[in-house]
Formats: sequence, structure tokens, C-alpha cells
Amino acid sequence: MLRIRGSIGDWPVDLTLELDDGDWAKLGAQLQVSKVDGVEPAASAAAKPANPDDAQWQLAKALLRKSGQLSGPDLLEQLEGLTGSAAAGKRLLVRLRHCAEVKVLSGGDTPLYSWVEPL
Repeated sequence: MLRIRGSIGDWPVDLTLELDDGDWAKLGAQLQVSKVDGVEPAASAAAKPANPDDAQWQLAKALLRKSGQLSGPDLLEQLEGLTGSAAAGKRLLVRLRHCAEVKVLSGGDTPLYSWVEPL
């Protein structure tokens, strides 16, 4: 038997799962299958992007690095093309604004995004 207690927001949670020996064996087997050559799943997940957002983030940084410098509207347009979504493009633009390798100059009508190599 496995008991889980806690809350989800304001809702209390008290859940009891009854597992027989076969269920525990299946669960243990699944955990063993998740290991890759003795490396825990969390360690192997760090080696590659965990989801498409991480892949898009890497592509967005590469886009600005290759360009060197882009105006905000031009960069947003390219990010929207990269992601296929205006909302996802805006999220990447905000992430770039706060990225250590990116310098944003706010002058004139539009911000200017520049790639700066870390020291």
C-alpha cells in the first residue's frame, strides 16, 4: 500500500494505492528499463533537450548569434517563422531579452538585439 498526502492548490489530497507483489515488480522493472547504461534518467535527460521548447530556444540563440544583430520586429518575425506561432515567438523574444549572451539596446523606435559572446 502506498499513501500520498498533500494538496493541489487549496484542495487537500489523500490518496491510497494498493499494489500487490506483481504491481511492485512491474513498477520496479519500469524503473530499471529507464536506466541507460547505469546512468539515471535525470542525468541522461540533461544531455539532450527535454522538449521542443528547449530545441526552439537553442535555434533562437543560434539565429541571433549568426545574425549578430537584429531589430526587435525583425527578430520577432523570424522567431514566429521558426516556431509557427506568434505567442511562442514572443516567449522566445522575452527569453532572449534576459539571456546573458544578448545585449538589448533601447534606442529609437525599436529595441536592437545583439549577440555578445560570454567572457
